[in-house]
Amino acid sequence: MAGHSKFKNIMHRKGAQDKKRSALFSKLSREITVAAKMGLPDPAMNARLRAAVLAARAGGMPKDNIERAINKAAGSDGENYEEVRYEGFGPGGVSLIIETLTDNRNRTATNVRTAVSKNGGNLGAGGSVSHGFDRMGLINYAAAAGDADKVFEAALEAGAEDVTSSEDGHEIWTATENLHEVAKALEGVLGDAEGVKLAWRPQTQVSVNEADAATLLKLIDTLDDDDDVQTVWGNYDISDEVMEKLG
Repeated sequence: MAGHSKFKNIMHRKGAQDKKRSALFSKLSREITVAAKMGLPDPAMNARLRAAVLAARAGGMPKDNIERAINKAAGSDGENYEEVRYEGFGPGGVSLIIETLTDNRNRTATNVRTAVSKNGGNLGAGGSVSHGFDRMGLINYAAAAGDADKVFEAALEAGAEDVTSSEDGHEIWTATENLHEVAKALEGVLGDAEGVKLAWRPQTQVSVNEADAATLLKLIDTLDDDDDVQTVWGNYDISDEVMEKLG
């Protein structure tokens, strides 16, 4: 249950904290509504909704906004969002999984394909890269939550499967079905998490040089700015040295 992988999700890489608050809340709200529509509108009885609510709380979303997003699922006049996952390759041969929630498949497909093709990548068929990832639960804590030993012990006691600690913070990985319980247990020891979500964890990583990293980050930022794109996952490994050069 140890590990020191340098894998970083785009939502937590350097510079991601300047994401506009309203845009973040919009994406969190959309996920809550879709999760509530797909199952019971009660987080205690709906695992996906529990994860969405935990992520919203971790993102600082007000309780009223969360309740409004859940209640919106019961409305007949609200938007109907569809989950569409795109898989493909970015600069340097990295694998990318792009998760979207959309009310217009054609618009989203065009936007995603254009962003990828203009930034050194190409989309593949469904399943073309996801076989190289594991579907897991991910809980993020800031470095200030404690040192590596403290977080490791807390995660072990909570039933997590793996922990990665660095100067940037802590990544705690769990089985998807245990995400809610592990997050709740950790909250009692480490306080509020920075993020709680279902994630795609790469089985192997690809080192990216400076030129490819610059294009890759531009691609990810372009996708992240799209309202329909919920999350971008990849198996890229960008060194701290390269990140510093790119500023």
